[in-house]
Amino acid sequence: MASAASAPPTPANLKRIVAASLIGTTIEWYDFFLYGSAAALVFNKLFFPDSDPLVGTLLSFLTYAVGFAARPLGALVFGHYGDRLGRKRLLVLSLLLMGGATFAIGLLPTHATVGAAAPVLLTALRLVQGFALGGEWGGAVLLVSEHGDAKRRGFWASWPQTGAPAGQLLATGVLSLLTATQSDAAFVSWGWRIPFLLSGVLVMVGLWIRLSVDESPVFKQALAQAEARRKAGTPGADASERLPLVSVLRHHWRDVLIAMGARMAENISYYVITAFILVYATTSAGVSRQTALNAVLIASAVHFAVIPAWGALSDRIGRRPVYLLGAAGIGLWMFPFFSLIDTGGFANLVLAVTVGLILHGAMYAPQAAFFSEMFATRMRYSGASIGAQFASVAAGAPAPLIATALLSSYDSSTPISLYVIGAVLLTLIAVGFAKETRDRDLSAVETVTDDQPSPVAPADARTV
Repeated sequence: MASAASAPPTPANLKRIVAASLIGTTIEWYDFFLYGSAAALVFNKLFFPDSDPLVGTLLSFLTYAVGFAARPLGALVFGHYGDRLGRKRLLVLSLLLMGGATFAIGLLPTHATVGAAAPVLLTALRLVQGFALGGEWGGAVLLVSEHGDAKRRGFWASWPQTGAPAGQLLATGVLSLLTATQSDAAFVSWGWRIPFLLSGVLVMVGLWIRLSVDESPVFKQALAQAEARRKAGTPGADASERLPLVSVLRHHWRDVLIAMGARMAENISYYVITAFILVYATTSAGVSRQTALNAVLIASAVHFAVIPAWGALSDRIGRRPVYLLGAAGIGLWMFPFFSLIDTGGFANLVLAVTVGLILHGAMYAPQAAFFSEMFATRMRYSGASIGAQFASVAAGAPAPLIATALLSSYDSSTPISLYVIGAVLLTLIAVGFAKETRDRDLSAVETVTDDQPSPVAPADARTV
């Protein structure tokens, strides 16, 4: 069904929309990854100083995992209001929450100053970070997916995904610069605060760009049609519009489960490769903190470059083949990954992380378009966010914690490799059961209410 909403925006408008989503997700992920890197490097000393070093790292990663626990709540709240009020407003709110929490972490007193209150305050701010990020991802990728050219949706929607490696690159780069120019004592004393305080400046830039874009035309169209259904007295229309979550669980429960399964290998492998490596390389392989940070920095730059290429490939051959390739590749790479790190050589360390992130990109790049194409417009924010963020509680949240615990118990990387391979098997099964979504038209309107069964969409036109 053709519609105004399906007409592609002008190149200038599309680039501005992509830029708004990209800079927002970059800042959000910068804040989130900054915490993860600091948890591995200094928070065990500053907030859990009475513990054994490895136990302190475990406790530090536990507060890191707490942020993931808040992401499903963020997905529910932001998804609900994003499906009712629009994508843009909620994206502005998520940016303010994340940036404010990160800036406040930079001002926190440590355990030496306020005792047990320090880790409590740190945990509270981590919860705010997780809540904000739980709502950010779905809105950012939908804003681009619903504006973009349908034939190149995988490519354009992959750009907000590059916010993850861009944020990682920025966070790791700032930390690497500080550790290179400061003594360990200075960095632990006050240098670690600088990158957190820089978040305030980045948020102002992000807000200026994000406020300049328009709401999704596909969402505007769906909102107008919902209003028309209410005026026409369509049975169940009001209830469906008030509770997008109920509609998602009724009409798209299979898609939610597929999205959750698809996230397992992608999420777990990413945090093992980028966060846990800072622990493993420095404690087991005898690599310096600076060397490990530099390896992640180089690999993140490559990761940023390959994500749009994987997104473009998904436009040509489909979302599923690219996703399956990335998942299988990660599973096969895990044992070589740790073997290369164990050599202690910088070149081998860079190779291990870079290949891992290239394969991760094959899952992460098509994910934005893939998940967006699974759900109807007035429940798309809720559906995509719930599928993505509920999986993160079981996947990314405990990944560094589980990997560190396995290393502590077995003093070997083999159990960690098997842990990631187990996640890969779950993802292969989930994506294997998924339908290809590449040719689905986000603006093909089909009426779905709580009193009507979900209609069957043609192969090239799913519900909006």
